[in-house]
Amino acid sequence: MLTTLIIIPLIGAGLIAFLPGKQEASFYRSLALVLTTLLLIFTLIIGFQFDISNPNMQFTESVPWIAAIGLNYHLGVDGLSFPLLFLNSLLTLIAIYASSKTVERSRFYYALILILNSGVSGAFLAQNLLLFFLFYELEIIPLYFLIAIWGGGKRGYAAMKFLLYTAISGFLVLASFLGLVWLSGASTFDYDPLRSQILPLSTQLLLLAPLLVGLAIKIPIFPFHTWLPDAHVEASTPVSVLLAGVLLKLGTYGLLRFGIGLFLDAWTYMAPWLATLAAISALYGASCAIVQKDMKKVVAYSSIAHMAYILLAAAASTRLSITAATFQMVSHGLISAMLFLLVGVVYKKTGSRDVDFLRGLLNPQRGLPITGSLIILGVMASAGIPGMVGFIAEFLVFRGSFPIFPVQTLLCLVGSGLTAVYFLLMVNRVFFGRLTPELSQIPKVLWSERLPAFVLAVLIVILGIQPGWMVRWNEPQAGLLLTGQSQLETVGNSQTENS
Repeated sequence: MLTTLIIIPLIGAGLIAFLPGKQEASFYRSLALVLTTLLLIFTLIIGFQFDISNPNMQFTESVPWIAAIGLNYHLGVDGLSFPLLFLNSLLTLIAIYASSKTVERSRFYYALILILNSGVSGAFLAQNLLLFFLFYELEIIPLYFLIAIWGGGKRGYAAMKFLLYTAISGFLVLASFLGLVWLSGASTFDYDPLRSQILPLSTQLLLLAPLLVGLAIKIPIFPFHTWLPDAHVEASTPVSVLLAGVLLKLGTYGLLRFGIGLFLDAWTYMAPWLATLAAISALYGASCAIVQKDMKKVVAYSSIAHMAYILLAAAASTRLSITAATFQMVSHGLISAMLFLLVGVVYKKTGSRDVDFLRGLLNPQRGLPITGSLIILGVMASAGIPGMVGFIAEFLVFRGSFPIFPVQTLLCLVGSGLTAVYFLLMVNRVFFGRLTPELSQIPKVLWSERLPAFVLAVLIVILGIQPGWMVRWNEPQAGLLLTGQSQLETVGNSQTENS
């Protein structure tokens, strides 16, 4: 069943790329929509058959592949990976729906998006470290072309910067995996056998260090973040949706699955430093967002700040904080995707994202009142207003992390407070005041253009009111992941006494 989630988009990409004859771009878009709708339905079927009370891998598939190097085709899904799998299917469908019906080189465009979906799903499902690496690297290729071909004026620079950073990320992750197998003497890259290996702390630290840097680049965490704002600004709206909503989660997923799962002793030792780095990254991202003049850059830097909360929760490594980290991944995916969609609508209708140029767009007569209202809702969710998914995610992160790292958690709370500052500055400048004469003839926004944002807004509110529908997926898995949890709690207690 899990292989189907990888194969469907690959077959779809092949169909779109090699269908005989030349069709209109809308035809390939419709075909991609049908395929991704089927993919989402199939993901939901797996979800309905999933046993939430079982913390172990389910629907497992294992086929020997290249036994000489320990590479097996081994897949599985659990409460940590399924919410991200669903998020990938949903946002891929939304990204294709939000794509222009007249996009140039449409065959190549939709084929790349489907390949990207397949690579991300494979990474979330892989239970073999080498297989995870192959999928982890596969998504770089389509995303590079999606930025380089359909991006903005500086797309070449942004795409190359993304490629270099993520290539280095993959190299470091692979080095850690190879070192683990070599130093442990294992004959396979399968996850479970490697997790049972007991290595000295010094060896674990040696292997954890490149893994942390590699995944920090993907997340991204300060100071490895500089590729992200450039990529977002130059990428088209659908690509930004996938980049922020799904691609960044590969890094945080890797921290939980491999950082904690394989090197718990070293993770315990490094946890205070990781929590401090999370606080610095949160404050840095929020501070940079305040001074941005491009709406897309504001959202991009907010992503850096909000992804840092996941690192804080992972560093704390309590049952609650691990559950919170997964919740925050889904929360950020929904909110950031919604904001990038709506910023894309503003840019499409006004031709600008400059907060110093745009004024009065909430005007009910000639502005973008519904679009502006949805952006305000997304901003409120990102700022952690109660009743929305962002509040629940951040509350769980801070509640789970505070007993272990109180100082770092308080600093991240300051960063959360700054979210309201930079988003309110943006909303006040862009949507309130008098509509400028240059914006007096804004084209109307069709309901079809707002539909993806409405879908995400509904999910943001529903999960904010009923968070248990999401939390119950990961609670059993969090306990299984933390086989040595008491060590971190001891560290946290000593830090609390010192403070």
